[in-house]
Amino acid sequence: MNQQYNKAFLAIDYGTRRIGIAKSDTMGIIASALTTLEVKSQKDALTKILALIEEYEPNGLVFGYPLLKSGDKSDKCREIDKFINKLQEFYNGELFRVDEHASSIEATKILHAHGQKVGKDKKRIDRLAAVIILQRFLEEHQ
Repeated sequence: MNQQYNKAFLAIDYGTRRIGIAKSDTMGIIASALTTLEVKSQKDALTKILALIEEYEPNGLVFGYPLLKSGDKSDKCREIDKFINKLQEFYNGELFRVDEHASSIEATKILHAHGQKVGKDKKRIDRLAAVIILQRFLEEHQ
């Protein structure tokens, strides 16, 4: 594929135990769920995300960034910033932060609206949250 026309992105719903991942099509229009990574440490998360970057060669990464209602950074935002700083030692592509306020709640509501029980399947919520984050980003950048 000609990289000049690649507008593909990966979205990351970062967590310390699970990381939801979504990808866009190469036109940068539609987001879809990719996977949920189960991680044991920041190093493990970094290794797994770098492997996905190598496989999918995205134009950029989109991180869910849970700002407080006031617009200030949450503790989770600071945790994500630390992870991004570490990631930038190995990845020099574009990085974006998208306010993901309530994306997990929205993901749960979507699953319930489709008659699906979430129960203990938190992985599905994480994947769908990443899709919501990425779709918000794509719509803002069209």
